[in-house]
Amino acid sequence: MSAWSAEFGRTLAELGLPDVQARRLTEETLGYAAEAGGDPGAVFGPAHAYARHLVQELRGVPGPEERRAVTPGAEVLGLTGVGKSFHGRPVLRDVHLSVRAGQVAAIVGANGAGKSTLLRICAGLLRPDTGRVARRGRAGFVPQDGGTNDLLTAQEHFVLFGAAAGMSARRAVSTGSHLAAQLSWRPDPTVRVGQLSGGTRQKLSLVLGELHAPDLLLLDEPYQGFDQGTYLDFWNQVWRWRAAGKAIVLVTHLLHELDQVDHVVDLVPIEEGR
Repeated sequence: MSAWSAEFGRTLAELGLPDVQARRLTEETLGYAAEAGGDPGAVFGPAHAYARHLVQELRGVPGPEERRAVTPGAEVLGLTGVGKSFHGRPVLRDVHLSVRAGQVAAIVGANGAGKSTLLRICAGLLRPDTGRVARRGRAGFVPQDGGTNDLLTAQEHFVLFGAAAGMSARRAVSTGSHLAAQLSWRPDPTVRVGQLSGGTRQKLSLVLGELHAPDLLLLDEPYQGFDQGTYLDFWNQVWRWRAAGKAIVLVTHLLHELDQVDHVVDLVPIEEGR
């Protein structure tokens, strides 16, 4: 056992982590470091600091009372009177929304109501025909489909997306691997994305959306293909983001989720001629 892993395990024990969980976390951390091509100290930094960081995150999922107690910060996303048409057909009309740091907003509505269109407008990928969109800070966008390359591995995606955010390859891989672990996924460095299941590809999209530590996360039905355990991991991650002061906007068709969010935008398809 290396000095780094010994100190890492010792710190986990001092912080009260059960032996079984500490051993598993140590094995996973050393595995991620090996895949990243460096020793753990080079990838994760000092062992005691990284151990404390992981334990804080493991204990960082707030309960129901803590979720309600989060105090919103400054406005991160504001929509005023937003409208959009395609080929003369109106899809969105007079949409208003304000999301602050530490808040979660859901976009709901029937098929064809413009949910994904609205999210792309929020991300700056589409320009509205009318109204105003104001964003503060960095945004991370997770589409329902696409955004990844079948011929690349997950780690190659981490490096590529990390480079766009000014991250070194080693830092991007270690960060991506850590975020993946929060969704109970350990990327295989030899497997290309085209070989992954739909749910695992969606995990990759979530990791890529969060890789550059955005202030605003825009998620288009981000749990497609998730099993029940991963679905719960996803919502635990939403509460971590919220507690950390991020703003989250997600498109969903699961109406039972709406008691867990701060704002709801209910879109209705615009009838022809109206």
